[in-house]
Parts: sequence; C-alpha cells; structure tokens
Amino acid sequence: MLFSIQFGYTQSSNEKVLVESIQSLLEFPEGENLSDNQKLKKLNQAEELVEELDNDSIFLEIQKKIRNLYFNQNDFGNYINANHKIKLVARKLGDSSSLAYAYNALGYAFFVTEVKDSSYYYYLKSANVFDLINAETDLSYALGNLAALQFEGKDYYGAEDNSIRALKLINDVKETNEIQDHKWILYNTLANIADELGNYEKAIDYNNEALAVAKGMEDDYNNSLYTLNNIAFIKRKEGLFLESKKIFSEILNTKNLFEDDPSFYALVLENLAYTNFLTGDYNRDEIIEMFEESYKIADSLNDEMTRTGTSISMAKFYNAVEEREQAIKFAERAYDLSKRLDVNDIALESMLLLSELTTGEVSKKYLKEHINLTDSLLLVERNVRNKFARIEFETDQLEAENEQISKENLYLAILSIGLLLTAALIYVVISQRAKTKELKLVKQQQKANEDIYNLMLGQQDKVDEARAKEKIRVSKELHDGVLGRLFGTRLSLDSINFKDGKEAMMSRAGYIGQLKTIEEDIRKISHELNTDFVSGSGFMDIVSELIENQSQAYGLTSNFEYTDDINWDFVSNKTKINIFRIIQESMQNIYKHANAEHMEISISLEKNVICLYIIDDGDGFDTAKSKKGIGLKNMNSRVEDIGGSIKFSSRPEQGTKVRVKIPYSNQL
Repeated sequence: MLFSIQFGYTQSSNEKVLVESIQSLLEFPEGENLSDNQKLKKLNQAEELVEELDNDSIFLEIQKKIRNLYFNQNDFGNYINANHKIKLVARKLGDSSSLAYAYNALGYAFFVTEVKDSSYYYYLKSANVFDLINAETDLSYALGNLAALQFEGKDYYGAEDNSIRALKLINDVKETNEIQDHKWILYNTLANIADELGNYEKAIDYNNEALAVAKGMEDDYNNSLYTLNNIAFIKRKEGLFLESKKIFSEILNTKNLFEDDPSFYALVLENLAYTNFLTGDYNRDEIIEMFEESYKIADSLNDEMTRTGTSISMAKFYNAVEEREQAIKFAERAYDLSKRLDVNDIALESMLLLSELTTGEVSKKYLKEHINLTDSLLLVERNVRNKFARIEFETDQLEAENEQISKENLYLAILSIGLLLTAALIYVVISQRAKTKELKLVKQQQKANEDIYNLMLGQQDKVDEARAKEKIRVSKELHDGVLGRLFGTRLSLDSINFKDGKEAMMSRAGYIGQLKTIEEDIRKISHELNTDFVSGSGFMDIVSELIENQSQAYGLTSNFEYTDDINWDFVSNKTKINIFRIIQESMQNIYKHANAEHMEISISLEKNVICLYIIDDGDGFDTAKSKKGIGLKNMNSRVEDIGGSIKFSSRPEQGTKVRVKIPYSNQL
C-alpha cells in the first residue's frame, strides 16, 4: 500500500528531506508482508517527523492509519487516544467529515469498553455533525447506535424516535446488502421496543417488516430465522401456543441450522420444548430430552446465556409438573448463572420461583432479594434515562452556543474588512480591559490577604480577651468564695479548739466536711482553667470566600467541599496561611494556563493527614517538562515549609490534579 504526499507550497531543502523520510515510512510494499506492529512502528516514526514538519493535513492522515491498526489489534485504549488526536486536528482544519467519523469511532470504542454514557455522548456528537454536513446514511447509522443504547437503558420512547428517524433517512438510499442489514436492525429494535411496552400487535408488525427486509437480502446472516424466533416468542406471550410451536418447529427444521449456528439451534430447541409444554398436549420424557439436549449443546459451546435460559425454563417446567427437587435444582442453577452474567430478568424470575419453592428464612431471603433487585433496577433505569436526557440537553445547548459563536465570528469577519483602520484602537481597548481586570484581581487578592491577617489578629484578640476574663472570674471565685469560706471555717475551728466531748467532735466533723467541699470547689476551678473555652476560627469561611471570588473573577465554575473533622483552632497560623496561598496559586495557574471551565477543591482528614485536592478540566501539561515553573516551585516550597508533601498529576488535554498532604498530628 502506497501513500503519496503533495504540497501546495514551495518546500525548503530541509522540508524535502522530511517529506522523503515520511514517504518512505508510509510505503508498505505488498511483498514485505509487514505485521501490524511493524507498520505501527513505521507510522509512529512518521508521526514524529510530521510534527517537526508542522503539517496538520499529513498528521491527520497518519493518525487515521494508526487508528485503523489499533482497531485491528483490539487495542481500544490507544484507539481512543488516536481518535482524540484526530478530533483535535480535524477541528483545527475545519474537516467536519473527519471530525464526525472520529466521534463515531469514539462512540463505538466506549460501547465496546462498556462506558455507555461516553458512548452515547460521542454517538450523539457524531450524529449532530453528520446532520450538519447532510451525510444522511452516516447519520442513520449514528441514530441507530443511539437507539440501541437507549433501548438497553430502557429509554424506549427515545429509542423509538431515533429508530424511526434513522429509517426515514435511508428510505431512498440504494439497498445494498449492508443497508438492508441496517434496516433489519432498526425494524428489529422497533419490534423489541413494542414488545417491552406490551404492544404485541405492533411488535408483530415490525417483525414482519424486518422479515421482509431479511428475505430481500443476498446474504441475510440468518436474520430471517432470528426474526421468526422473535415472532414465535411474542405469539407465545399472547397465549397462541400452537402458532408459536409451529414457527419454532419450522426454524428447527431449517437445513444445516445446527452446523451453521449451533448456539441458535440450542436456543430454538429450548423455546420449542417449553412451548410444547405450554400447549398442554405433551410427552414429559420428550420435553425433558429436548431441554437436556439444548443444555448439553450450550454447555459444549460454553454458551452461558442459553444455559441460563434453558435452566429457568426447566425449573418452571418441573415446578408445573410438581417435581419440587428438580425445580429447585434448575432454579438455583438459573439463579447462579444469571447473577454471574448480570441477566437481571432471569435473576428476578429465578428468585421469585425459589421463594415459592423454598420455605422459612430461605424463602424470605429470595423474596427480599427479588424486591431489592427490582427497586435497584428501577433506580438504575431512571438514572440512565436521566443521564441520556442530560447528555442530549447539554450537547444541544453546546451546539447552539457553537452555532451562535460561529455566526458572531462570521459577522466579525465581515465587519473587520471595513474596520481595519480601527484595529489598533480595538487592541488598545481590549488591552486596557485586560489590565483593569488584572488590577481588580490584584485588589481582590490584597483584600483576601487583609481578611486572613485580620482573622488571625481577631483570633488572638479573642483568646487574650477570654484569658483576661477568665483570670478575673477565677480571682473572684477564689477571693469571694473559697478564701472567705476558709477564713470562716478556720475561726470556727479555733473557737472549739479548747472544747472536748461529743458535741465538739461533731462540730469538728462538720467543719472537716466543709473543708472537703472547699477542696472540690478548688479542684473544679483548676479543671476549668485547663479547658479550652475559645473555639471557631472561621478559616473555612475565608477559604470559601476566596474560591467564590476568584471563580467569579476568572469565569470558572467551582465546587468546594470540606470536612468538619479538622479542628482549625489547633492548626498553626503558618499552616493555614500556606494552605490559603496554595489554593490561591493553583487558581491563578488554572486561569492563566489551563483554559479550564470547572474545578473541584476539597479539604478532608484521612488517617490523621490533612488532604487538599485541587482538580481542573483544563488542557493539562507534561509534568516532566513543567517542574521548573515559578508557580510550581512556590507551591512546593510552601508545602515543604509546613512539613507536607505535594504531587501533580496531569496529561495534555486531560486536566490537572494537585494533591497536598499535611500531617495533622504535627499541628496538634
């Protein structure tokens, strides 16, 4: 495979050398039979060279080839990274087609890696771009993918809307085998939606549409048989057991079905066995033999889904014929398999069946688990629908904003032609505004510095004032209370010093009791002197105000969370000031360098360590290359000064996380 590079400008001798080097790396002669890894190595070398050449168009084409190789290797981590690179360059070049396909590829990658909300987001983005460039066939596929995700998340009405829209888009498209297969999938999705909503008549209609499409295909990939199986299953739900049995039998008698698709053969065999039983006219041994054959085939293929379905059908059959032990055996098997595979429908069915077949605490356990899983699934379904709706709303909102920005940019470009002479003036005005904004920020920082300083002084004043009041109170307690009572008791003891007899003894005992009471009063005063009566520093209020003011000034959204476990009265002023400065420095860095939109700040106490986390969603940076920055040096110096540690985690385009840890025990 050859890849030619052409330029529309005069090349320097150095550029010509780079072009020739890139050309040689991108040539994969058929005779060499290079492996994917060898091709990838050459493409990575070409990528390094094209970065030096600074040609975005060539870089984009190289990334597409790299992406395809990662796809062939099922390396979805690197596949995702390559598509992100394509996305950024396509935006820069204004290449909407490449951007849409990058979004679509990301949607697929996240679907395969089970990150369904990200998959939905990128499929939605690809659909919006395909719609914008009138790529109707690609838009239809993107909408079909969205519908599949919505159906899985039980957003049936959203899935139905997108499926119908996708079908309309390909009505007039030439019906290749691939297009027909896409139509079959869409009709199948609509049939499944109607089935889940209990509209069996509509489900049959959509399945008949799917069947008609499948029969018109050159190679229908067994789509006709799958649709017939769905029709038979729905008819069984409707109670039309004989019709259902007839269809299942016809499918099972399809020539070479077992050889072509043994797993599907086992599934149909299980469906036929259970349907035979439901007709009421059946041979017990024959049905058991069919069930066991289905299970045996699924077991040999390691097809756990079919094993699960066969197990629950056998459990229901044995329960109906009152063979309780066998029913429990297969219900427990279905329960274990469904739990392992996350097949919630069968899990619920097996729990309910086991609650009926068992007694006492065991029965209660299964019933309780059935109720908990039902509630959990309802909550998950609601959250998924809400999440999809939120993603769609936010994406639409962003697209509207981008459209508005595009219009504004267009108007600005038109106006700029007639306003070239005023460009210098506009530049001066903008510069002045920037300086004004910077001055405002400096003032806000100064005010914040004054506030924290005043807070520290105010704290100290409160402590000194409280100590003075306490000294006066203790003095009064000792003078007016304890000393007066001691003096009175001493005089009384002197007056009876020369007396004898029982009455004198009783008097002395009474005065000794008074001395014990005075002793307790002294102990109480001593205890109160050792108790800290000043509390509440207001430090978190100062930090909150800093974050709120700086966020507003920088045009960022922010979220600040802190724990009540930390007693800031015990934390030194030096530590609090440095924490304040680190947050302030981080926010300045985010504003100046990160191009972020949102940040998260939290302060917590974890294993006797004060933990400060500052996270942003900005451009990020290469920590290996940026350790010498003044801002980072200042933050490192502050943390070292209070005996803590700091760590920066960041990658380009993936935001930044700052983690600061300060031993709490040192403060105490």
